[in-house]
Amino acid sequence: MAPSKRCTDCRSFKENRSLALRKSEVSNIRSKFPHKLPVIVERYPKERSLPQLDKSKYLVPLELSLCQFMIIIRSRMSLTSSQAFYLMVNNRSLASMSLTMAEIYAEYKEEDGFLYMTYASQEMFGLRWAKA
Repeated sequence: MAPSKRCTDCRSFKENRSLALRKSEVSNIRSKFPHKLPVIVERYPKERSLPQLDKSKYLVPLELSLCQFMIIIRSRMSLTSSQAFYLMVNNRSLASMSLTMAEIYAEYKEEDGFLYMTYASQEMFGLRWAKA
């Protein structure tokens, strides 16, 4: 019996792909798009008030600020002005909104070459984040 779609959706990007496959993917992306960064944005697993994004993988220009990137993510989720959300880097850090994505990538990229970000609503802020 095939696993249900819901079950595969609840698995993270890392869980769905091997390290070798992710490294290969990043190498391919970086060679084709040297001025863009591979970023994975996923919803915090216990988040219930924010919608799921339609995709998790983004190619982000080097010079884009985190603030600009958050505006893009916010519009993709179709949030109202009263809905707040936070982007955590590697499930543990809030980066400065004025930093460029290149600066964040240089400091926080993982061994596979992707930068992982998790979004959650205000209610989730302050909880101990599970390590991915």
